[in-house]
Amino acid sequence: MSDVRHVLVLPDRDAAEAVAEELPDRFGLSEEPQLVRDALAGEDDAEDAQWLVVVEDPRGLLDPASLDALAAEHDGWLEAP
Repeated sequence: MSDVRHVLVLPDRDAAEAVAEELPDRFGLSEEPQLVRDALAGEDDAEDAQWLVVVEDPRGLLDPASLDALAAEHDGWLEAP
């Protein structure tokens, strides 16, 4: 399987940081997930920014349903590839 990148969308920075901290322990990641601030189109207010947690999955071993469940625990979701 080729390189896979999973993107979890979270409502705020606190939720994104919590998910990023949980990911390595829960899924045995070798690389730290990346946090990315994603301002919504047309929005200038920082309060309207979503946060993305980007997880590299070079061997395609992570279960998307489990990632989505983790994001859902923090009011987020797994972006469809």
